[in-house]
Amino acid sequence: MSLSQEERNAIVAYRTEKARMALDEIKKVMPLEVWSIIANRMYYALYYAVSALLTKDSHPVNTHKGALSLVNQYYVKTDILTKEDGHLFGLVFAFRQGSDYDDFIDATKEDVEQLFPKVETLVEKIIALTNEKNS
Repeated sequence: MSLSQEERNAIVAYRTEKARMALDEIKKVMPLEVWSIIANRMYYALYYAVSALLTKDSHPVNTHKGALSLVNQYYVKTDILTKEDGHLFGLVFAFRQGSDYDDFIDATKEDVEQLFPKVETLVEKIIALTNEKNS
């Protein structure tokens, strides 16, 4: 399905807002120490930002693994994002998968405290790229 520029811009704006809302949710839930929920929201903050960027650049996203693959193909391999950025997205994807679906794997305070600042920085970097491409 082909999107008009107006539709594409609306989706990009919506997903960007969802990324920022997920970051805000993390900050609200952090004092409750519900680490698996925070791990989930960290991933989705990144996923929404990434899907906004991919949509902006007309790279359709059909799956979560597909988003990870497209980020590496179009942004990491072309040095728009660093290898560390790509690695972080993959790490948070795996972290969320394990925390949500695997038995006996739970996110911990240490995990979250280590990853959240990096995730927050990467989300804002991706949103800035999206806005840059929007101008």
